[in-house]
Amino acid sequence: MLLVSAVCGVVAFAADSLVFALRGSPAASVTVHPYLAVPRKDARVEFMFQDPRPESCVNALFPHAGQPPCWYLRRHTDQRTNL
Repeated sequence: MLLVSAVCGVVAFAADSLVFALRGSPAASVTVHPYLAVPRKDARVEFMFQDPRPESCVNALFPHAGQPPCWYLRRHTDQRTNL
């Protein structure tokens, strides 16, 4: 059963890579809302919100070329950075 799951994953990634290459690296842009989570000495967390910025993504099922897939980025527009 584990082998079948691994083979399905490899086939899905290979098919996604092939479609990505044939479509000519389709890219898009999604506006994200980044913010910093800064721990304070009194054990609380201070949030510092930054300006929204566009982030590039790829129209694919898996990440390619160091960019996240657009379907994931559209669902996770709030990006927290812990300091």
